[in-house]
Amino acid sequence: MACADERAAEPASDEGAEDAGAVLSSQFGFWQAQGFDASRCPVRDVLDHLAGKWVLLIVMALAEAPKRFSELHRAIPDVSKRMLTQSLRDLERDGLVDRTVYPTKPPSVEYALTELGRSLLAPIGGVIAWAEQRHPDIRDARRRFDG
Repeated sequence: MACADERAAEPASDEGAEDAGAVLSSQFGFWQAQGFDASRCPVRDVLDHLAGKWVLLIVMALAEAPKRFSELHRAIPDVSKRMLTQSLRDLERDGLVDRTVYPTKPPSVEYALTELGRSLLAPIGGVIAWAEQRHPDIRDARRRFDG
């Protein structure tokens, strides 16, 4: 059995954390009742890539316009070239980013969000807004935990 039914799940409502929690809990219960199959679980399969350390920053950097590799590296200076390359390949493989090679000397390469990649902007916008808003609370919790 799959982690999720083949039918599209209803998205969580925006009526508050309590309602969202109930919807997510119900959906998780449904998946458990069907039996987990990690190879077909959209949560594990998709979020495994999206949860990468650099992925959301790359998507944010590409949100308004395509960029060359060097522009992306300047926009996210603490990512290594190797990790940027791997993250871009993963995003391209998942259909979220297009890679265009221009026949110049030397060849130039440009990365752009696909339509599928652009559809990710609104959902991650909510996560990013939450992270910005709750970052001080999380840092305080870490300090308390670490003692």
